[in-house]
Amino acid sequence: MSVIYCPVQDESPSSAHDGGAPAALPRRHSVIRHRWATLRQRVGDLTIRIADDLDVESASWRLPADAASAGRARRLTRERLSAWGLEKLSDVAELLVSELVTNVLCHTCCGDLVVRLSAVEGLLRCEVEDCDGVLPEMARPSAGDENGRGLRLLDSLACCWGAERTRQGKIMWFELPAYAFR
Repeated sequence: MSVIYCPVQDESPSSAHDGGAPAALPRRHSVIRHRWATLRQRVGDLTIRIADDLDVESASWRLPADAASAGRARRLTRERLSAWGLEKLSDVAELLVSELVTNVLCHTCCGDLVVRLSAVEGLLRCEVEDCDGVLPEMARPSAGDENGRGLRLLDSLACCWGAERTRQGKIMWFELPAYAFR
């Protein structure tokens, strides 16, 4: 079972956009998603295997489930996006990667986690894998609550996001298109 939120998939090319994005962008997302579907092969624990293609970048890190890992994941994300020329995505990507890593630290008993980044044609995909198969649910925090806003943040900043169960746990993921941060 998996949970996916992606408003771009639900939009038709003829749907109206307010301001910022040209009408061709939902179609571009569709083309990119089709390309992702053909490039990605799910094997075993959903490890990414990418076809030989010069414009595809990927990186992966296994981190211990301790407090320092959120900061390390932010730093590794920033460094990798800089190397790929995607610095404009760095602030949002770092924030969201940090949120997903922090959720693993706060809500699971995993010994380690895996952070993966992939980029193709200006679309960044970030994944955080852990050993807990419980899929997250969006909370409805009240004004005084200190927790429960992470998925809402993800929902607000990512073009799409989701969670998928694996044999050993789950993968939380989100995508950011570079054109949105020009």
